[in-house]
Amino acid sequence: MTNSTSRKSVMTLFTTSTCALSHCARLVMYEKGVTADIEFFDPSKPPEDLLELNPTGVSPTLIERNLVLYDSRIIMEYLDERFPHPPLHQMDPVSRANSRMLIKRIDQDWYQLLDEILNSGEKKSARAKKMLKESLIAATPVFESQPYFMSDEYSLIDCTMAPLLWRLPSLGIDISSLSPAIAAYAERLFSREAFQLSLSEDEKRMAPEKK
Repeated sequence: MTNSTSRKSVMTLFTTSTCALSHCARLVMYEKGVTADIEFFDPSKPPEDLLELNPTGVSPTLIERNLVLYDSRIIMEYLDERFPHPPLHQMDPVSRANSRMLIKRIDQDWYQLLDEILNSGEKKSARAKKMLKESLIAATPVFESQPYFMSDEYSLIDCTMAPLLWRLPSLGIDISSLSPAIAAYAERLFSREAFQLSLSEDEKRMAPEKK
């Protein structure tokens, strides 16, 4: 493994082209302006150099010299600390802890439903889609309160939300039907240059058709 990692002289992110969690990591990279190699791969055929470093072949996997990280949220945190400007976390410990709890809640409540929609049978998928839509609508006051997710500043929480919201139209959920506040929030996220740069070709095709 040492020989494999030493061959990676530049930071490398192994990622698939449609995974929302991989998209989150890519988005943080572009928000930070990190110089890195982004290597897309077919999840059914992980490349050998990835498997040498991470036998699970999971996406995303971040390689930097002898460091191998393969959890999206850990990668996001690492990038924010490794490249402190612009900061995507609050600086004080209490705010940072609260942000981590919010991201954990988003994963448990909304990303879990996204996974069920994508990977379950038709009946369970339809139920999860209904639950996700209703849960987002119920959170409308959160989206109304501040420009970004419970904050006046763009943060790692928004880097978590953007890939989730981007995928809704491809799942048959019209963002504009949720609430004006959610639609406006999504547009703020999608219009950022870093977000547009983070999109893979497959993700670009997830955009809703313009009416």
